[in-house]
Amino acid sequence: MEWLSTENVVAVATAVLGVLASIGVLWYERRVPRRKRIGYRVQMDTPIGSDAGQGRANVRLGLFDETPDMSDATLVLLRVENDGSQSIARGDYTGPDEQLHGLVVEFTERRVRGIAVTHSPGADHLMDHFTPSAGLRESGSLIRLPRVPLNRGEHFKLLVLLTGSRVGSPIRVTGGIRDGEVTPNKAARPDEKPPMFGRAARFITVALTVCVVTLAGIILVRDDTPPPIGCARGELALTGSTAFAPVLRELAAKYGEACEGATVTVDAHGSTAGIRELAERGAGSGKPGSGSGSGAAGSAESGSGKSGSPALVAFSDGPKPSGFPQLRENRVAVSLFRLVVNDRVPLKNLTGDDVRRIYRGDIRNWQQLGGPDLPVLLVSRDANSGTREVFQRRVLGRNEPAQSSRDCTTKDDPQAPVLRCELDSTEQVLAEVGRLGGAIGYSELRSGTKPAGAHQIAIDGDTPSVDTIGTSSYPYREIEYAYTYGSPPADSLASSFLAYLSRGSGQDVVRTHGHLPCATPQGLRICGGGVRAGGLPGRQSVRRVLSTSLRQSGRSATGPPSSAVSSSSA
Repeated sequence: MEWLSTENVVAVATAVLGVLASIGVLWYERRVPRRKRIGYRVQMDTPIGSDAGQGRANVRLGLFDETPDMSDATLVLLRVENDGSQSIARGDYTGPDEQLHGLVVEFTERRVRGIAVTHSPGADHLMDHFTPSAGLRESGSLIRLPRVPLNRGEHFKLLVLLTGSRVGSPIRVTGGIRDGEVTPNKAARPDEKPPMFGRAARFITVALTVCVVTLAGIILVRDDTPPPIGCARGELALTGSTAFAPVLRELAAKYGEACEGATVTVDAHGSTAGIRELAERGAGSGKPGSGSGSGAAGSAESGSGKSGSPALVAFSDGPKPSGFPQLRENRVAVSLFRLVVNDRVPLKNLTGDDVRRIYRGDIRNWQQLGGPDLPVLLVSRDANSGTREVFQRRVLGRNEPAQSSRDCTTKDDPQAPVLRCELDSTEQVLAEVGRLGGAIGYSELRSGTKPAGAHQIAIDGDTPSVDTIGTSSYPYREIEYAYTYGSPPADSLASSFLAYLSRGSGQDVVRTHGHLPCATPQGLRICGGGVRAGGLPGRQSVRRVLSTSLRQSGRSATGPPSSAVSSSSA
């Protein structure tokens, strides 16, 4: 389900952590008993005597030098503070002497020679407790401290002059606190400045920060491309044009990733072969050519192809041949094609008449056109190819000559004016043209690609370009048709895929591969003005495309799509 996306999980975890942290702090403040704690730490322990045994030599002047028995003297600064969550009163101290003494400071192996007491700023009242009558005593290595009340954060310091041992000998503070403890401070802190946040607060802050940064990162790098409108489940096969096959393969992969339960496969064998396969499959399904494909039967057929319109779409470079009235057309793109010649022929442009003379056999050597002394080799597609059919119709105005070679190298028919071979795919044509010196062939325009060993050639000075297709007189172009057997149901996988092909990211894929989507304003002018066999504009085609565009623009963004372009018989 959509709500189980990664960003949603992280967002929920962040919110839950924040809520639990807030509740936990409130509960702790209100319910957990606050502990009383006195902490202490040694802030200074340094030698002031002249004894070289301390490991260092000291310079002593004035009273330090004149005072006897100070050769092993040390000076200690001890800080005692209330670092708990509650104030400490006199009655909170426990010990053998319930009246006077609170804490005992022991300097192991050293003797106390003098004491000076200081207090924290604003705590002058503490000095009233540091009197002999209040319990301040020193004896040997011990200092007995009075029961000094300390508010939260208050402290006092003892500056103690000691003799008898080296720096670093153990110093301990002992005593008892009711519902509390006396313990050394575990973390070093700047003097007079306790940390602003405790360990738990720092942990929660770091955890929340990590969650927020992770969520922001997911939002920034995630793919916001919307899924195809009206995703449908099932299986769909795409066949026909090899020129349009690269577009179909990418669209099929993207659709399958975005729509769970949809499997779209591409098996292209040529435009004519694809149309014949669709017609045979449709006839075998038992569906009349004029059926609507609606209802329960149509819905069942949306993925399986068991009844009604088969789950098959055939793509053709140009309109289908006559004799298939049951097939319904969808104009999806304008395809551009190109002539390619071997790099050993340095020509960059041919006139339309030159191309026709080459394919009639009138020009047999490239020297006749100002090129190198190389025989002309025609590398063509087989009879099922829509690319070949468009080339014959749009450029040559007639059929290509008969095949005269099976391996594109040896002329099998000695009477043939030129060597001409036929291959099954565009990839094979481009490979042979790049391999054979003097070879010429054709393929669809592949945006941003150059065939190895071959180059594109202009016709009458015009080169194929999607950017100039509306203004250029470049002849080698054709509308790409998608054919279905009858009209597939509106909720079928075929209808959904055709709608995806003609919209949004589908249009981007079509354009990336060097084709112009019919659904764009520029493509609509070309696709709507399709030329019929007699050379006159197809006014019915104009009406179909305009009507389809209006219907698509008025659909709900969440509703199931119908066919990408209005279906009608060709």
